[in-house]
Amino acid sequence: MHLFLIIALLVIVSAIYSYINARWIKLPGTIGIMTLAIAGSVVTLIIDRLNPSVAKYLTVLAKNINFSTTVLNIMLGFLLFASAFNLDTRKLKKEMRPVLILSTLGVIVSTAIFGSLLYYVAQLIDIKIPYIYCLLFGALVSPTDPVAVGAIIKGSRLPASLETIISGESLFNDGIGLVLFITLLEITQSGNDNVDFAKTAILFAQEVFGGIILGGITGFLAFRLMKSINDFQTIVLVSLALVMINSLAASALHLSIPLAVVTAGLFTGGRSINIDNKDRSHQALESFWTLIDEMLNTMLFVMIGLQMVNVPFISNYWITGLIGIVILLAARWASIMLPLTFLRRSLNVNYGSINILTWAGLRGGISIALALALPDSPYRHFILAGTYFIVIFSIIVQGLTLNRVINASYKIKS
Repeated sequence: MHLFLIIALLVIVSAIYSYINARWIKLPGTIGIMTLAIAGSVVTLIIDRLNPSVAKYLTVLAKNINFSTTVLNIMLGFLLFASAFNLDTRKLKKEMRPVLILSTLGVIVSTAIFGSLLYYVAQLIDIKIPYIYCLLFGALVSPTDPVAVGAIIKGSRLPASLETIISGESLFNDGIGLVLFITLLEITQSGNDNVDFAKTAILFAQEVFGGIILGGITGFLAFRLMKSINDFQTIVLVSLALVMINSLAASALHLSIPLAVVTAGLFTGGRSINIDNKDRSHQALESFWTLIDEMLNTMLFVMIGLQMVNVPFISNYWITGLIGIVILLAARWASIMLPLTFLRRSLNVNYGSINILTWAGLRGGISIALALALPDSPYRHFILAGTYFIVIFSIIVQGLTLNRVINASYKIKS
């Protein structure tokens, strides 16, 4: 299918679903759009079996979009930069300690707990899957998705401090999660006996710290360029170029693209580029990136819904998908509770916030993109279907009930 036709169909479908939701269904934006996209995919699959010519375009659209490449290599950089640029860095500094702990230690602990629990539960229900693949599954679903999180918490009643922690954590833990996923994937391909753990640790540090350094340098240079002019068109072009430079350079140098883009976004967004009191360049740039964020969000969630056309085997794994949901919630809860228990005095988080932090940790397109990127193996369909169940439950069920969990948690506290 021609590239322009793919883009045109995606935009048209996104506009239709967005209008239907805004006009009649009136669910929170991303939840309503994804629900419609999933329903549309189910109808498409049914029609495709009865009369393939009728469902031709939606089927071809879903099968011609390389979801992993589109999300990880194209959309992710812009979405992460938009979220980081519009994040209040003053609030982030106050909550930086819990953010860093949850986005690093929390992801590792969640991966280990999820992988271990899944391995033992799988044995009980007579599913044979190696432990390393259980950990790999945990690595791709443990990081919270900044796109899904940012879209859902906008309409929630989260306290400001928790909103900052959840937003900040979701921005940083993607970089850690991606590096952890790549490391475990290398182990599955080369075998435990052939892995050089010293080399792996060096590559891990290179990805993480190299990405942060790259984002800091490019962010500083772009900030100086934008602050020196008042031509808004040029400022927008510089910000767009900043995202693309970080994505290309990080990919070429084998650094973490998410961490590079997030660091650049925080650096440029945390300081005003206004030349004088009358200039409103920074506020206009914030509005521009908010619009980019919302438009790409809509298309991303439509793409997630359309992926059901590419995952017809999902019906074979619904039991393990439901088990995965329960195990992930338990792993998420434990990964917050354990750091809080040992570091309670130094963290600005109390036990009453654990349920909220657990339920607000949503998964989205990044997890599906990583699952689709898995090479062929006897366990690929198991992981992909389980990931899809987790993402659907996360966005629709957790997203719709987040405010109830917040209200219930504060009633318990009071």
